[in-house]
Amino acid sequence: MVARLDGLSLSRLRLAASPVAETTRWMQITVARAGHPIHGDPGPVARAALRHPDVALAAQLLIPVGRPGYMPDLLTPKPPPGSSAAVLEGQFAAIAATPAEQVAVQVEARFDGRPTPTAVRTATDDGTLPVRVASGLHRFWRECLADRWPHLRRLWEAELSEQANRMATGGVGYLLDGLHPTIHWTAGVVSVEGRMRSEHTLRDAEVVVTPSVLGWPQVTVQFCDARDAVLAYPVHGLPPPGSGGRLGDLIGVSRADLLADLDVPRSTGELSRRHHLAPATVSYHLGVLLRSGLVRRRRDRHRVLYQRSVSGDGLVDRPLTGA
Repeated sequence: MVARLDGLSLSRLRLAASPVAETTRWMQITVARAGHPIHGDPGPVARAALRHPDVALAAQLLIPVGRPGYMPDLLTPKPPPGSSAAVLEGQFAAIAATPAEQVAVQVEARFDGRPTPTAVRTATDDGTLPVRVASGLHRFWRECLADRWPHLRRLWEAELSEQANRMATGGVGYLLDGLHPTIHWTAGVVSVEGRMRSEHTLRDAEVVVTPSVLGWPQVTVQFCDARDAVLAYPVHGLPPPGSGGRLGDLIGVSRADLLADLDVPRSTGELSRRHHLAPATVSYHLGVLLRSGLVRRRRDRHRVLYQRSVSGDGLVDRPLTGA
């Protein structure tokens, strides 16, 4: 992704946490049933929450963890200025107020020629989808994340304070260039490495840079609509103190070893031989890494090959303690 920011856009850039984006990410992890490499399994309460019709409706709009594709912007509205509680309520209100024509365009882009689930199509046609999605996300947050919120807020506030200091001492370019190894800033252009290819020109747009705790280790860009421009990056310093900062402590020693060995494409059989693990064990670990977005796979004739994704590269190459 490449985005050109004019001077007015740079002057309006701000830092803010996005509570609804964190809620959406936790729902993605719950749907995937794979758990998170740091935050673990969302648990039976989160899975039970998915059974509510409005929560299930929101979940059908999500992109599966680790897969490319467009996820409707209405699920992750730009955080407005204000306190954490005000931002959360403001984002839910923004979802509910999404105009019908935007909903239709975003739903069409989400499924991109594939059949639209009946519940999504019906709610889009009768105009209830944004209100129901806001209700579903709010319900999921209340049942699954409200108790975790003070801890998440402390992590956001520490990260925002540090990045605000970087911007104050080095400027906007210095801030952007230090957010993540895949994010680069050069002469008015911010670029993000990844599988999605797009170009944007933002003029007099308010860009919000938001740290993500539950979205770790992914970078996400939302620049399709300049009025809702968001650049989300994983907070620094995860996992919490006491983890030792070793990759094996985060995702398990076997998975860490496999991930480190996937700088080039390898098959399950090759990894099994190289690491003296049963093929079924390797397949299981690769499945977790794939669903977490840390590896990608492709077919080469009769073989399926795995290789680290950009997020996986960032995890292996970047120290995981400290900022």
